[in-house]
Amino acid sequence: FPSHDIEELENQLEEIEMVRYRMDSEGFHYCFKHYSHFMDIEDKEFHELRNKYLDASESLEKYIHNKIEELKNRISNLEDNL
Repeated sequence: FPSHDIEELENQLEEIEMVRYRMDSEGFHYCFKHYSHFMDIEDKEFHELRNKYLDASESLEKYIHNKIEELKNRISNLEDNL
């Protein structure tokens, strides 16, 4: 049993080290959004956090896009009233 436990822990360590390598190599955002879904990693918390990160980054991206459009429209409306 103990050798099996060690092997399992070593596999988990190898998987998470690979994620860290990809974060450093590909960039944090690209790593989690585009590089891989990391389906081979059997770590529930990892996937929950990854999904929360992606949801937050998508919300921020939408907010920025919408804010730019809102500000452009406000500027255009003020210029039209000059």
